[in-house]
Amino acid sequence: MKDYDESTAFLGQWGRFQQVVFFLLSASIVPNGLGAFSVVFLTDIPRHHCLIPEENLTQDWRDAIIPIEVVNGKREQSRCSRYRLDVVRNLSAQGFIPGRDVNLTDLEQEGCVDGWSYSKDIYQSTLVSEFDLVCSDQWKPPFTSTAFFLGFLVGSFISGQLSDRFGRKPVFFTTMAVQTTFSFCQAFSPSWTVFTILIFFNGLGQISNYVSGFVLGTEILTGDVRVIFSSMGVCLGYAIGYMILPLVAFFLRDWKSLLLAISLPGVLYIPLWWFIPESPRWLLSQGRVEEAEAIVRKAAKTNRVEAPTVIFKDYSAQDDDPQEHLNVISLVKTQSVRSTTVILCLVWFSLSIGYYGLSLNTSRLHANPYISCFLSAAAEVPAYMSCWLALKYFPRRLSVIFILLLGGVSLFLIQLVPERESFEYLPYIILGTLAVVSAFAALYLPESFGKPLPQTIQQMQKRESMKCPCITRKEHLKPVVHLESRL
Repeated sequence: MKDYDESTAFLGQWGRFQQVVFFLLSASIVPNGLGAFSVVFLTDIPRHHCLIPEENLTQDWRDAIIPIEVVNGKREQSRCSRYRLDVVRNLSAQGFIPGRDVNLTDLEQEGCVDGWSYSKDIYQSTLVSEFDLVCSDQWKPPFTSTAFFLGFLVGSFISGQLSDRFGRKPVFFTTMAVQTTFSFCQAFSPSWTVFTILIFFNGLGQISNYVSGFVLGTEILTGDVRVIFSSMGVCLGYAIGYMILPLVAFFLRDWKSLLLAISLPGVLYIPLWWFIPESPRWLLSQGRVEEAEAIVRKAAKTNRVEAPTVIFKDYSAQDDDPQEHLNVISLVKTQSVRSTTVILCLVWFSLSIGYYGLSLNTSRLHANPYISCFLSAAAEVPAYMSCWLALKYFPRRLSVIFILLLGGVSLFLIQLVPERESFEYLPYIILGTLAVVSAFAALYLPESFGKPLPQTIQQMQKRESMKCPCITRKEHLKPVVHLESRL
């Protein structure tokens, strides 16, 4: 029996059919880039201090009622306290002048019992200013991001299972609808709690949409086009959405308007249902050979090539063990697959925590968060192009190790940046250490450059267990040394 790539080789790799699938699936990822980092602007904290109600106070006391604190070596107004208003009112009525007649350090302070006043020099409103997520509630903005990525976590677990059960295409479009719907509904959240619940489902839809679209593309496309799609196609679509985000946020500085704007593009993708086919590979795995052949024959017609009379001759999706039910447990059943799974999980964990940790911090890198966010997004374009070149011309394992070491060393060198508090380096040290540890673990990954990829989990299970290259070389030398000693 021929494998899928060999059976569909008559289509070519870059006909009109593949071009449509490539560009439409890549474009479908743009809303993901728009939405994934919207929390950078939605939960950014504007400058703020305690609200001073309209009181009969002299201008001197109105200017002095907010205490001055030293934060990171800089003097600024307190964000969470003020001098007691009743005391200040009496002193102002008696004509005392702060700093001359009254020592301000002797005055008693109180919290922001009347609320807060927020600066509008950058934002008209954010989630923080809308629901007063400051001071005692300052843990809520970062927890909002946590809820979003908890949705990512759940979606990562269920999206693969759902697409295996119901198909790539239905899950792709259903989760796109989930992503769009919940993004839209977030704009009408009556409270922070409701917003957090909605953003959880938004994150679930986003990652599920991304994964199902990615898998759909890699299963339809073949050869070099598959490599370009997985390394540049979907990634550049994501980066384009990411770059558009700060531009949209710059003109729409209200959090509700921003959410409405980034949710609307999802509606534009509804017509894609009639242009993006189901994965023939998945149909074959379900024994639906006739449907798979119908899609491939339609692709052949689109590419203006002639299809053979029988495309998938004697095809059996589970040749090795038709009765075996595969699930996530299959990834840890055998030592070979288990080693690869654990190492790749560590590598992806390090890459993800580093990527999102740095990207979500862009609003604090520069006085203008829009410029910082755009530069962070724009830097991804040459990065993805470099990855494609590395995948095309260099061994995969070597490329992964080099990239992890480069990222780890760069994070360690951040300590050389002046005018920073020493505690601020700890997150970068942790991220850098994870990257370096992952680089050494990647030594045990199998090399796939220039080799046919396994088509099924059974083919992976037949592989030998993973060993470090240096250890493998030593073991190969043992018989030679033993033979020489005998001679």
